[in-house]
Amino acid sequence: MDVKKQIKEYIASLPVAKAAEMQELHLLILGESPACKLWYEDGKNGEGKIVSNPNIGYGSHTIKYANGTTRDFFQIGISANTTGISIYIIGITDKAYLAQTFSKTLGKASVTGYCIKFKTLRDINLDVLEEVIQYGFTAQNVTTGKQ
Repeated sequence: MDVKKQIKEYIASLPVAKAAEMQELHLLILGESPACKLWYEDGKNGEGKIVSNPNIGYGSHTIKYANGTTRDFFQIGISANTTGISIYIIGITDKAYLAQTFSKTLGKASVTGYCIKFKTLRDINLDVLEEVIQYGFTAQNVTTGKQ
């Protein structure tokens, strides 16, 4: 199935209020990087077992493992969960940067090394969240395609 269709179906499968917020986030991120690669991870491992919540991913980042192997992955991800929404900024080398830079102005959210969790978009300063997303794309020196 086409990734755009998977994303649309995932968002549509969520409760109405959460689906509206995920759609708003999806459009916000695409507004920052309209030409980015889209990903959909269904949260299942190779055996079909659910190991995480589904994720929508944006951009492309190469993860380098300690054993020398690499894997392509998204730069920014969003996921609905039972308590709200999580946004992942992948590939940040300074694990304190997000919290130090954005936590005081972002709003009512938990900010860790690469993850921002919040209950609802109403709790978040969307202008600051947009800065976080811009940082997530530019931190890995990737062209966003934004005019």
